[in-house]
Amino acid sequence: MAALGSKLAQLQSKACEATRFAAKHGCAYHKTLMEKNKHYVVDPPTIQKCQELSKQLFYTRLASLPARYESFWKELDSAKLLWKNRSSLKVEDAGVAALFGIELYAWSCLGEIVGRGFTLTGYHV
Repeated sequence: MAALGSKLAQLQSKACEATRFAAKHGCAYHKTLMEKNKHYVVDPPTIQKCQELSKQLFYTRLASLPARYESFWKELDSAKLLWKNRSSLKVEDAGVAALFGIELYAWSCLGEIVGRGFTLTGYHV
């Protein structure tokens, strides 16, 4: 139980340190960030304008679904064609495919670790 109290005190100390850092540097960071990206800001920044932009983004993405759907099926047909002609594949092509599969697996593992709160065993205090 003492270890849990120690961890809690350590976590509390780190949270206080992060709060002090944010209080000291947060305003300057925000000002710099907004100055650098002012061309993205809609004037006036009202709630109504934010809701309108949110709807525009949603429906724009919704409108892009048919093209994405078509592109997906083209890619799948291409993969089927490659599989059908796999006997004529070169070693380099097989190597690229294997590396791609390994990369997908690694991203999946990383996502699992992040989802568990950056713990390797799933046990966190």
